[in-house]
Amino acid sequence: MAYDLTGITLAVLGGDERELIFIPELVKLGAKVNVVGFDKKVLLKEAIHYNSVEEAVEEVDAAVMPMPGTDEEGRIRAIYSTESLTFTKEAAEKLAGKHLFIGVAKSYIKKLCAFYNISLIEVAKLDEFAILNSIPTAEGAIQIAMQETPHTIHNSCCFILGYGRVGTTLTRMLHSIGAKTFVVSKDDAELARAFEQGSSVVKLEDLPQKINQAHIIFNTIPARVLDSAVLEAVNRDSLIIDLVSTPAGTNFELAEKLGIKAILAPGLPGKVAPKTAGEILAQILPKLIYQYVV
Repeated sequence: MAYDLTGITLAVLGGDERELIFIPELVKLGAKVNVVGFDKKVLLKEAIHYNSVEEAVEEVDAAVMPMPGTDEEGRIRAIYSTESLTFTKEAAEKLAGKHLFIGVAKSYIKKLCAFYNISLIEVAKLDEFAILNSIPTAEGAIQIAMQETPHTIHNSCCFILGYGRVGTTLTRMLHSIGAKTFVVSKDDAELARAFEQGSSVVKLEDLPQKINQAHIIFNTIPARVLDSAVLEAVNRDSLIIDLVSTPAGTNFELAEKLGIKAILAPGLPGKVAPKTAGEILAQILPKLIYQYVV
């Protein structure tokens, strides 16, 4: 379905290759798009370029921030900008009463949105987006595993911590290429589903007693689950790939002291498959904008 965005003015604040895919789609659907943070390249001729976030959000109906959002000081990811971009109180005030679409919002953004009555839509938390986005995430995780281990994925013992949207897709892909998959969760329903789909299952509380079997450990749980009790039991030649944004689920300092290779790998869709990740956003964002703004 094509969503008519005629008459809507949007501000896209920073971003990466994904924005280069979905901004033209928004324009094609009739939206006027203000952008800031794209000065390193001559691109996005369909958009109206501004030099500051405050200018870009002047009299718009909604703003769109990158999937990684901001840091805790409000700095926006903008790989094509020569200047640092920050979502300031002044920018938030200009957006008061409007809508802000973002991947994941840090507390800094949440507080500003609450204070200025900005409707905050965290796209990464929506099933429709997150399930599709789990595909490039899982492929990227497997790519890292192939590059960083001296053995095949086939016949390897792969522990997948968490069986949410990413964990489910990742387990299915690993299983399909011959890995021995072990799903770890504290949720009995998740473990039942993982067992039904052919994986061995481990209760999270039992992980210290089971983790020594693992050749590769993929973490998708946004909590410190790979702590000292678990890491002490991990084989020193195992590989840990943590897919959770900071703060991650792994005690990386301890892993290094123990001689365990541990890799922090959040935001894989934009790194390993930016075109696909942008196409997913081009599919999802117009619907959300039409739903919330039109």
